[in-house]
Amino acid sequence: MPLVNDTARAFMPYPEVPVPQAATGPLAGLSFAVKDLFDVAGYPTSGGQPFVLALSGIKTRTAPTVQRLLDAGARFVGKTITDELAFSMNGQNAHFGSPVNGAAPDRITGGSSSGSASAVSNRLCDMALGTDTGGSVRAPASHCGLVGLRPTHGRVSLQDALDLSPSFDTCGWFTRELTSFARVADVLLGTDPAPLPAAPRLLRPTDLWALLAPEVLEAFAAPCAKVESTCGTPTPVNVVLDSLEAMYWHYRHVQGHEAWTVDSALITRYQPPLGPGVAERFAWARQISDAKLAEGQAYRARFRAHMAAILGSDGVLIMPTMPDVAPLISDNEAGLESYRNRALQMLCVAGLAGLPQLSLPWATRLGAPLGLSLVGPPGSDRSLVALAQRISG
Repeated sequence: MPLVNDTARAFMPYPEVPVPQAATGPLAGLSFAVKDLFDVAGYPTSGGQPFVLALSGIKTRTAPTVQRLLDAGARFVGKTITDELAFSMNGQNAHFGSPVNGAAPDRITGGSSSGSASAVSNRLCDMALGTDTGGSVRAPASHCGLVGLRPTHGRVSLQDALDLSPSFDTCGWFTRELTSFARVADVLLGTDPAPLPAAPRLLRPTDLWALLAPEVLEAFAAPCAKVESTCGTPTPVNVVLDSLEAMYWHYRHVQGHEAWTVDSALITRYQPPLGPGVAERFAWARQISDAKLAEGQAYRARFRAHMAAILGSDGVLIMPTMPDVAPLISDNEAGLESYRNRALQMLCVAGLAGLPQLSLPWATRLGAPLGLSLVGPPGSDRSLVALAQRISG
């Protein structure tokens, strides 16, 4: 475990416990870290919150997804810091610290899989597991210059992992490049139930691209041209249903209601100190009515049908992962919250529709990375990775 050399502050400072791995397998030679939402035998699970850590105890079994990596020969190196109760996208934990962005140390990593993205971007391991509810793999992948996937909802097991919002929670991972990412994809995804054709239809959601500032659009020009050289000129589409505001708020109401349901017993019984931003979000979430939840769930059903009609079985959206490069660490809480809300307007598309979204580190601006995403129909996850490999040559 690289705790002595963890200048990135990516890992939880747990005592090292041996975690057996297979001697051989498709992931032999790769090291990996695990977001501290997943159980690993011999370790506690903190969820980024000291009271959860105190209540955890030492786990006696390992989450199945972690075990699959071990059985494939990958070597476990430690558990990584997560944003508190996974209810943040900034990568700043008031209790356990803020992991360092290996691609842009003066900028935030993005959360809540902050430690996992930090560990990979700082070359402390080859791959790391994260979770993505509202963007917690995609945002850090974009910010830290990594490949990151939000899988089709339910595609990769979250058994023996802490929940945030179960109808949105997914298990994804990070690597620095596509070759090792594809090796992990073979283990965790297997064969697609709904593979893309050899020549998918490329679609450009003009309503989402319109949210970007001109200088951000310019940063995407070259990588978009590279995608088009492989896939052809994209067809313009509009993905926003009703309005951007409606899409955003319906997503937040469902996610927030579920988050309060998951964590309300802990918060009301123990009243643990919650960090900036997290405390305010839970205070807001507890006020969401059952009526707002029902409206959000009805909207989600309509949105899924809407996206199914746009994508069919062969459509792939090309879109920005985030509205800009990562904010500076020095930004205040109000600025970070504003950026988070802008980001959710883009990130909630795949979340509401349960779609796979692959973020690729193909753009830069101001010397910092910026992710470009491919979004496909449900069940096309492995095909998206293969398509990215074809595009990258």
